[in-house]
Formats: sequence, structure tokens, C-alpha cells
Amino acid sequence: MASRLPVTRSFVTEAGSVTGADSQVILLRVSGPDRPGLFAGLLGVLATGNARIQDVEQVVIRHQLTLCLVLEVPRGQDLLKDLLLFGWEQEVSVDFDVVDPTPSANIGAHAVTVLGNELTPSMLAATATAIASGEGNIRRIVRLSRHPIYSYELLVEGGNGNAIRKNLLEVAGAHPEFDVAIQREGLARRAKRLAVLDVDSTLIQDEIIDLLAAEANCSEQCQALTSQAVRGEIDFETALRERVSLLEGLTEADLERAWDKVRLTPGARTFLTTLKRLGFVVAIVSGGFTRFCNRLATQFDLDHAHANVLEMAHGKLTGNLEGPIVDRPRKAELLRQIAVSEGVSLEQVVAVGDGANDIDMLTAAGLGIAFNAKPKVREVVETSVNVPHLDAVLFLLGVSRQEVEAEGI
Repeated sequence: MASRLPVTRSFVTEAGSVTGADSQVILLRVSGPDRPGLFAGLLGVLATGNARIQDVEQVVIRHQLTLCLVLEVPRGQDLLKDLLLFGWEQEVSVDFDVVDPTPSANIGAHAVTVLGNELTPSMLAATATAIASGEGNIRRIVRLSRHPIYSYELLVEGGNGNAIRKNLLEVAGAHPEFDVAIQREGLARRAKRLAVLDVDSTLIQDEIIDLLAAEANCSEQCQALTSQAVRGEIDFETALRERVSLLEGLTEADLERAWDKVRLTPGARTFLTTLKRLGFVVAIVSGGFTRFCNRLATQFDLDHAHANVLEMAHGKLTGNLEGPIVDRPRKAELLRQIAVSEGVSLEQVVAVGDGANDIDMLTAAGLGIAFNAKPKVREVVETSVNVPHLDAVLFLLGVSRQEVEAEGI
């Protein structure tokens, strides 16, 4: 004969714990091996006993069920006895307590996402402590992925949002081996409709200008100009124009060789495909070049692509650029223009980038994400991802790895 799991009963009567003379509110907990039909059978018992469901939550981990229901039940012992009998017959544990009939107040909430190649108890403890120090309470925890990284989403209620955010940023700074991001939970978070991505070192692993410089045998001169721009000795536009001038004479064949060396960031294909499946408008805005960005847009069926235009004459680069430069202010301007053209509010925009010329774009978006970014970018953008997988950004949007795989992406 199969062994029976223990069944317990907790019954407490307290002043103010009933809804009326003929009913009371109980919290029913069911736990044990999950199987098809278990919940349906439980609901049958509740229906027969004239119970009213006020709330229900369930989670299954490794085929083990934990189910909680808040019920208004008629006074008397028949239904409670029937529930205990149901538990005995189904070999699950059933217990219940009388609870306050007043529904929980609807208070402000935040979604905290924790990501890392490994998430140890000490890492999660640091996160939980930061939340508790801001007087927040973790109501629910959901695993989003086990690969290519681990990630969890914590629903945090109450507390001081600014204090929690500050504490979490300190945790992330002290533990570079994992990332912690916080967003206000609500319609705005679930209503994202437009994604605007940087290209170099974000969507792809490379810097296009460096690939072209290698073809033109001017890598050292190009890198020297890049370093000057990083140090602030020359501005972005001057550095870009001088680097492009070094490319004069490159042919179509040279550009094709550079294109063949472009490497997508790990997870980029999954990320873009999932965004399109979710109905996102997807745009790329790059300080690189249309020659490459337009091909990426065609390859992934992207909706918008903006970059700098290399001038060509007689099949060779002239060393000049055509049209306005896509620099830091222009990136933010393009983001706003695309949002307007698509009828999307800025709050519904997700922007992802890594460099200083992405800062204005990231701060203009409702959710700006610094992806493996330079320190000065992480300092001004509240959400950062420092793992080498672009599809990890999906977890910040509440999309689980299981959902992605279920779609065959």
C-alpha cells in the first residue's frame, strides 16, 4: 500500500476573523506531488461545500505542488473535514488557518531582476538585505532562466523605492559577478513596444570602423584617434571624420571582407527574434555605417536603421561622409523621432547601448539598459547587464527562457 503523507489541521478562532455570523475566511494550503486533475478535484470539494474563492496562487517546482487559496467558507466543520479527507485520498498535505477577512491593501511594487552566471545564496542574501533595508517586502520570486545565465525576478511590495534602488546599486557595484536591476511594476513595464539598439559592441561584438581600418592597413592610426576621443582631446565628429578619411580607396571587395568578419553578440539572434515575436518595433541606431546596418536590418527584418553614410565614387570610398553625423545627441533625437512615427510614448521604449554616445538615448527611453558598458555609462543609467549574452535583456522584460524555448526560438 502506498504511504500516506501527513495531514495537519490548524483551526483558530479570533475576534474579528470572520466575515459574518455564518461564514469565515481561511487560508488553505495544499502541498505534495503534483498530478493532472488535482486542482480540479479540490475545486469540486469547494464547490460542494459552497466555498467562495477570494484569492489563489500556485507554484510547481520539480513536480512538487504548493497551492494557497483564501476562501470564504460556511461555518461548521463539514467542508473542512472534506478537505482533510481529500488530502488523505490524494496523498497531499492539507492545512488551514483562519485569517483576517480584510483584503491586502494595494501598495506600490517593484520588479527586481537578479542575473548572473551563478547566483549563490550569498548573492541572493545581499539582494534580499538591500530590499529589506529599504523596508521592502519580497512577495513573490520567479525563476526566469537557468541558461545561458541564471536569473530570478522578485516582486517587491512597499518600502522606499529610492532607498531600495540605491541599496541595490550598491550591491551591484560591490558584486560585479552578478547584476541587479529594479523597475517599477505596473502597466508601463508590461507595455514596452519599441526597442532601439546600438550596433557596435552591442548587437555585434565588433567595432565596424576597426574592421574597415584593418582592411585599409591603418589600424594603429585609427585606434590613436579613438583614444583621443575617449580622453576628450577631440570630439566624436572630428574623430569619426578623421578615421573615415583613412579609409579612402577601399573597394567593394574590401567592404565585403569586413562584413564577413562581423560577429553577432551571443544571444543577439534570439533577442531580436523574440522581440519581433512579441510584436515590438525594433530599430538600430548606430555611430557606424549604413552599409553594414542596413544589411543587419534586412537580415533580421528590423523596422528602422540609422547610421552614418560612407561616400563612394567609382566603386571606392572617398574618405568622406554624406549627410548628418549620427552622434550622441542625434541618437536620442532619432529615438524620439521613431517613437513619434510609431505612435509610441517614450515610456514604452527600451534602449540598449554600451558607449558614452549612447547615454542620451538610454536616458530618454522608459527603460535604458547599459549592456557591458563603460563605467561612466553605468553611472548614469540605472539598469545594467554585464553578462555576454544579449538575450539576457529579455529577462529584464519579464520574459522567461522557458517561454522563449517553447516558441522554438
